Amino acid sequence: MWMKDMFGVDKPIIALLHLRALPGDPLYRREDSIEQVTETARKELLALQEGGVDGVLIANEFSLPYEKKVSLVTVASMGYIVGALREDIKIPFGVNIVLNPLATIDLAAAVGAGFVRSTFTGAYVGEDGLTDTDISAVIRRKKALGLDDLKLLYKVNPESGVYLAERPIEKITKSMIFHCFPDALCVSGASAGTETDNGLIQRVREVSGDTPVLCNTGCTAENICEKLDYCDGACVGTAFKKDGKFQNLVEASRVKLFMDRVRQYRNEHRC
Repeated sequence: MWMKDMFGVDKPIIALLHLRALPGDPLYRREDSIEQVTETARKELLALQEGGVDGVLIANEFSLPYEKKVSLVTVASMGYIVGALREDIKIPFGVNIVLNPLATIDLAAAVGAGFVRSTFTGAYVGEDGLTDTDISAVIRRKKALGLDDLKLLYKVNPESGVYLAERPIEKITKSMIFHCFPDALCVSGASAGTETDNGLIQRVREVSGDTPVLCNTGCTAENICEKLDYCDGACVGTAFKKDGKFQNLVEASRVKLFMDRVRQYRNEHRC
């Protein structure tokens, strides 16, 4: 599997590096600066690496509420930050501009990311209103930019949203694989930090064939061994933060505790 080649382990843990609010975001204060955001990201990156994660996905999670058409200043800010962090990144990394798959592909090309994650497919509704994706444009942009090695992690079910037309998750998964060429499938709970249902992961995995399936939300040190029984890896963010709260900063001790349990699972297939 390509994930073993990229991350060097079975069932990799991809850490989420949640960038603080960027210039132009509502949560970005007058006294903030891009340098402060970068240094906070650097500290969290180093904590994640010190704790032993297998990869890192850099995303603008604090750009709330998320834009359907991302502002140029957001793309520029993320390019600046990732560029400033490049010498400190010692593990495979990816990027994600939330709700903006095309901009995510462009950013990946600019910074040399190895993978991206997004809701690439489907039409759905949530607090952001109606969202209609265009996977054909994404795949063609990837091709035009010569990103043959860039891996695409597709969200099977969007967080904080529902598909406009209800379909069984198995049918969505099969159609996604046949038409849209995902490199991995991410199965989510209702929002960031919300536990993903094991049964839902299992249903996706039963029809995913050779396409890896990742648990996308809600993994903790307490449940990660159970989750890894059902999936091929996980994306983890909130669990690495102080007190397990989204708004807090990453703590290396929490990362280490989590990854110690993952390594135990890999060695013994249990915790």
